[in-house]
Parts: sequence; structure tokens; C-alpha cells
Amino acid sequence: MKRTGAQIVMEILRREEVEVVFGYPGGKVLTLYDALYEYEFPHVLNRHEQGAAHAADGYARSTGKVGVCFSTSGPGATNLVTGIATAHMDSAPLVAITGQVANPLIGKDSFQEADICGITTPVTKHNYLVKDIADLPRVLKEAFYIARTGRPGPVLVDIAQDVFAATLDYEYPERVSFRGYQPIGAGEEKAVAAVAAALKIAKKPVIFIGGGVILSETAAEIKTLIEKTGIPVTSTLMALGAVPYDHPLNLEMIGMHGSYAANMAVTESDLLLGIGVRFDDRVTSILSGFAPNARIAHFDIDPAEINKNIRVDFRVVGDLAWSLPELLRQIEQQDLPVWRENWREWAQKTRRWKESKPFAFHASEQVIMPQEAVKAVSRQAREDAIVVTDVGQHQMWVAQYYPFRLPRTILTSGGLGTMGYGLPAALGAQVGNPERQVVLFAGDGGLMMNIQELATIGNLNLPVKIVVMNNEILGMIAQWQRLFYGGRLSQTSLKGRTDFVKLAEAMGVKGLRVSEPAKLEETLKEAFAFDGPVLIDVLIPDSEDVYPMVYPNARLDQMNFGE
Repeated sequence: MKRTGAQIVMEILRREEVEVVFGYPGGKVLTLYDALYEYEFPHVLNRHEQGAAHAADGYARSTGKVGVCFSTSGPGATNLVTGIATAHMDSAPLVAITGQVANPLIGKDSFQEADICGITTPVTKHNYLVKDIADLPRVLKEAFYIARTGRPGPVLVDIAQDVFAATLDYEYPERVSFRGYQPIGAGEEKAVAAVAAALKIAKKPVIFIGGGVILSETAAEIKTLIEKTGIPVTSTLMALGAVPYDHPLNLEMIGMHGSYAANMAVTESDLLLGIGVRFDDRVTSILSGFAPNARIAHFDIDPAEINKNIRVDFRVVGDLAWSLPELLRQIEQQDLPVWRENWREWAQKTRRWKESKPFAFHASEQVIMPQEAVKAVSRQAREDAIVVTDVGQHQMWVAQYYPFRLPRTILTSGGLGTMGYGLPAALGAQVGNPERQVVLFAGDGGLMMNIQELATIGNLNLPVKIVVMNNEILGMIAQWQRLFYGGRLSQTSLKGRTDFVKLAEAMGVKGLRVSEPAKLEETLKEAFAFDGPVLIDVLIPDSEDVYPMVYPNARLDQMNFGE
């Protein structure tokens, strides 16, 4: 039986077990949206295409499934680009389906035409322009396969308007085969054996984990590894929750705003096991000073990441779901009790670093300190709450002070640092996890960048708890201006306070405000007891900075504590 291109899209979404689509209709996708109506397919109408992309991203990161978003051609498609780039940097599986002008109009600067494949080539794992309906089933099969396999990432499928209306008696391919794309599963056992041999002679080993541990669902293997060996572990922002924050071997986050213990341990280590990490500049700081005494092993599914930023001594290419169990197997064949005894003093030293200089701030009875606000929210939230952040100072305070215990409980824009990510990502996480509690921390700057998604949340009555860390300033930018630009706060003030309570209530979201430390707890209790969405406007001082901090061109052990 023949189907239109639009009907084929809807049927393939079902075949791929897609639960919901986030999107915004427009002229070149009207046939697709008509099929969506016909098939009664679940769809969230975002208020902006960027919001749709971030919502699909938040859905994907929180569930581990592929997120899907729709948009029309031209400006609709280009509005997706920031969301696609955000997903690309953080390896979130996403399929973006866009409309394109009809075949006769392509390449003629037609109304609402944009070369979205050309535009997104640098920020997608792959993309397609579908001009022939005969290609559509294969392309969609490949798109989902590419998005979810290997190192996950976004794939864009741009479909000409007349393809949606054309008909085809189609068969959905059972398998996908590429000459140029073969996702890596198992690697070479001898590469893992070399790391195990290096461990045997190491005196100060450190395990350093990144977002790949979350994506590969190997947090349990990491926990087993550190407990069997007694080796301390540190993580990037993207790996928080893979190891419980209070585990005695957890040195917490590494990097520019990382912990003293983590930065000191990596600096003094003689063997660093980087597992599912990119060795990003916010983690390494000045490359010549990163782990200067260590031999470095890099475990990653993407061979392009190895030796990209840091020259390593051992490369283990393969899925962490293969390499970590293999490392454990090889370690268990060795004289493990002797190893543990050799590392006991080292682990104790790192623990003393953690105890001597924990994350700390000056408490106040006059104003709500942002760090205390994070801790207070954590006392009201469930242990398995999905915590979403926007980007800025509040993002780092959450990373430092929120007690993450489980994987996939923090969603944040790490690689691209996208202000405006938080609100739509929280929306997507709540849609994907209706029984879970979703908490968003946002600054008053970033929140305004996709503020329209409050209307989506209100319209759907999604019970997201939105904590606005409101200091009336672009906080992280102002911090850098204070430190490195002579205190000249050029265009960072947001004075003339936006009334977020009224704004929330105008969009169907309950609004609360708190400015006194003595009322913080009771306000949060009221918010978390409410069944629907709530925005809590938390007024914090505009002068508080994020510390500790490693300044540019400094080593990780050269930390400034703001004292």
C-alpha cells in the first residue's frame, strides 16, 4: 500500500520507538504535520525552534533514547542550530527533521530557503538532504542508527517539501550498512593489558571520568573499579553522579572550578586513567602543566579524541561497556592486595586534601548565599531528582554543592556552554520522565534567552521546579570583568529587576519569591509541595563569585580561593 512521504516519516518514528516529538510547524512541513494529526502522534508544541532542539536534547540525555525535533525550512531550521551544536558538543543522540523548499525551488534563494545541511555540517554527526521519496526510508533508518550508535550525536534530515506529498510503496530496511561508518565495540585486549601492567608499577594512580561513562551506562563498572583497587576518582562536570558525591574515594569535580583534592591529585599523579573524557581546556588548564608527572591512558570510543588535546601513553579504543569489564578482568588476575597496600597511603593523602580544603563559602544571615540556596534545594528534592542547569555561575555552584548520587541526574550544557539551554531541557526531561522530579537551576540572564518555554511548561502543566538564582547581573561574565578587566562591568548589569513571579504567572506557572535567608526553607517547601510547575525567584547578592578558580594559563594546582 502506498504511503506519502509524510506518512512514511510517522510510521518510521513508531518503528524506531520514538515516544514524542518536539517541534514547531511551518509552511514547508504542513504535510508532515497533517500526517502527525492523522496518526495522533505525541507532539510537544514548543514556542521556539531552539526550545524544541534543547527539549529533545534534555529528553535524550535523561532517558538515554534518541530525541526528535521538527521544524520548517529557512528560519525554522536555522533556529535549531544552537540546539544541534549543543547536542553535538555533549554527544546527545538527536534526530532533527526539517522541511526544505520543493525540488524545483532548491538553490534559487526561494522564500524561506536555507542550506541547512551546509550550515550544520560542522555540528552534526551526519546530515542528509532528501530529494527523492525512494531514499526516505533508508535515510531515516540510517539517521537513527548513526545518532544512537558509537559516540552518540545529532543527525539532521532535511526533506524537500514535495517529498512529503509524494507516494511510495515502501519497505523499511532491516539493517544498515556503511563503508565509512563502523561503530567500534570491542577493541584490542593487549591495549587494556598495557594499562593493567602500568597500574602494577604505579604509586599514585588517579581515575579521571567524563561524560562517556554516563553515555555508555558504565557507572556501575567505575564504582566496582575504584572499590576493588582503592584508586581515587575525579570527574568532569558531565560525569557528576556516576560515583556518589560522598563516596570516600570520590575527589569530586576537576578543573577550573574543581576541588582542591581533585586538582592536586591529578597534578601529583604518576598514572592517570582518562575514561570517556575529552581533556577539555576547562579541565586541563595550561596543557604543559597538566598531570606533568603522569603517564596517561585514554579510554574512548572515538579514536579522533585520542591525542587531540593531550598526548597519551596508552590508547584504549572501544566501547567502555567492553573496555572497563576487560580492565577489571585483567586486574583481578593480578596480585591485587599488594597493589592496594601500595596505594593506601596515596588514597589517604588525597582524602586529607579533600578534608583540608572542601568547597566552602561565607554564610550570611542578611542575604541568601547562592551556595546555601543550592544546598537548601537539595534538601527538598528527591534523591533521584533530575537536576538541570543553565550556564553561568549557578551552574558551577550546583556542580560544587549539589549532592549528586546517581547517573543521568544532571543535565547541563558542558561543551558549548549554551545560555538558554536549561528551561527547554528541563521541559524535555520532564516529558521523558513523567514520574520523576525535575529541578531547574537558572540564572536571571540565561532564563530570559528561552523564557517563552515557560508557556509550554504552563500549558502542559509539567511539574518542573524552576529555581532562578537572581543577582541582576550576568554573573560569570561580571566575575571575569572584575578579575581581568579592572572591574569595568561593561554591559553586564541587569538592574531594573524583571518580575519573574508575574512573568511566570502570566504563562500559567506558579510564582514565588524569597529574599530572606530565614524564609528560604519554607518557601522551597511550599514550592516542592505544589503539584504543578513552580518558579522560585531567589534573590542573591550580585558580588558573589565562584571559587576556587584556576586562572587562565595557570596549572591546576595554582588555585585561587578568593581569600
